[in-house]
Amino acid sequence: MAAAEGEPFIPAAKLANEERLEWVPLSLTLVEYPQGDWLGKVLALSSLLPFGILSGFVALILFRRDLHTVTFFFGTTLNEILNLVLKYTFCEARPMQRSALYTEYGMPSSHSQFMWFFATYMVYFVFIRLQHMNNNSLLENAWKTIITVGCVSMAAIVTISRVYLQYHTWKQVLSGALVGFLFGSLWFALTYLIFTPMFPLIVSWRISEFLLLRDTTLIPNVLWFEYTNSRQEARARSRKLVSMKSQ
Repeated sequence: MAAAEGEPFIPAAKLANEERLEWVPLSLTLVEYPQGDWLGKVLALSSLLPFGILSGFVALILFRRDLHTVTFFFGTTLNEILNLVLKYTFCEARPMQRSALYTEYGMPSSHSQFMWFFATYMVYFVFIRLQHMNNNSLLENAWKTIITVGCVSMAAIVTISRVYLQYHTWKQVLSGALVGFLFGSLWFALTYLIFTPMFPLIVSWRISEFLLLRDTTLIPNVLWFEYTNSRQEARARSRKLVSMKSQ
């Protein structure tokens, strides 16, 4: 029987092969929640925060080329590797509270560990690394508080979401939070005490100059610094262009 007009012709053998294929979702970004549960939907969206943070890291590294951001991202990568090692060390299954079949171990929670590593590092960064700004104004303290409370709140929400959505047990998410806190503290100490003093030397390397890597450690307000310098450069070039036209 000929295929209907306008419909693509698909060989029977190909259809038979496809029927035997087992299609699996990409579990990296797949988050399920109970249908009609608005809170579950919000928490499911919050579970995607680590991927948004990673995207921000990539964008900052590509467009800012700051060594501290590169070091922070490298620590985040090591944190994920540590989580994978711990999962295959403990080999603890995820909770079997619903019909979903998990193929990955659940101890400790990678989402929880990632978020608490990030939040811990950011708290140290704001209250220790930015102390050289010597600005204790009300506005300065307000935005520092907003950043730290925001980071800790996001970490707590993601942690709760993994239990609410039945991807992990409380033990798994709390273990992830503890590991993330400890490794975040360790990585900040290494960055602040060992890596940062080496940044001036690193940026002088040829490979660093080729990659346009820079060290903004001693610049209190990078945005204001770039704004004022770009404005001065634009004005200087404008005056030079006017003088060239007048000749």
